[in-house]
Amino acid sequence: MFTTGRIVFAICFIIVFVGFMIFSYIKDAKSHSIHYKNTAKYVGIALITTIAVLILSKYIF
Repeated sequence: MFTTGRIVFAICFIIVFVGFMIFSYIKDAKSHSIHYKNTAKYVGIALITTIAVLILSKYIF
């Protein structure tokens, strides 16, 4: 199904991709703490509200 070359390419691609993701996150971590204060709280509230609306709409309609 997969040749040896494809497997090696996939492994190298994953390693490089994850490395760039980690590098980018570390580089942007300072600005995240400045620009995105309390974001997790707002996302949690939005998630709970969305789930509540979906559950309520199921029983109302």
